[in-house]
Amino acid sequence: MPSTDPATSARMRAQRRRDTAPELSLRRELHRRGVRYFVDRAPVKGIRRRADLVFPRRKVAVYVDGCFWHSCPEHATFPKNNAKWWAEKLAGNVTRDRDTDARLEDAGWTVVRVWEHENPAAAADRVQGVLDDTDTTDR
Repeated sequence: MPSTDPATSARMRAQRRRDTAPELSLRRELHRRGVRYFVDRAPVKGIRRRADLVFPRRKVAVYVDGCFWHSCPEHATFPKNNAKWWAEKLAGNVTRDRDTDARLEDAGWTVVRVWEHENPAAAADRVQGVLDDTDTTDR
């Protein structure tokens, strides 16, 4: 049984993997504050998962998670068509997110997760707070 109808498949293909509006808003806010970062980069060699923002010297990885794709506790929705497939797909995304967090933390990294609905300034405050708590020798 196909997982989606053609229209849904087209919408899924059109989803941006990087440079989404929430990600760009956070990047603009951090840049405005003078914070510099790498974009769309794997924090650790051998872990094939890319972070939206990476601060390698401070070992901080930032992910801007979409409410639908990552099952936001506040805004998650679950499609009715092919409900079982979607439930498994979205649960798998959350499982992968937790696995990524654990792998990076085991490698000495700090992971910051930002929801797409968060205010960019508040999210930037959180990121900056984590950066301030880490080694600042590369400033």
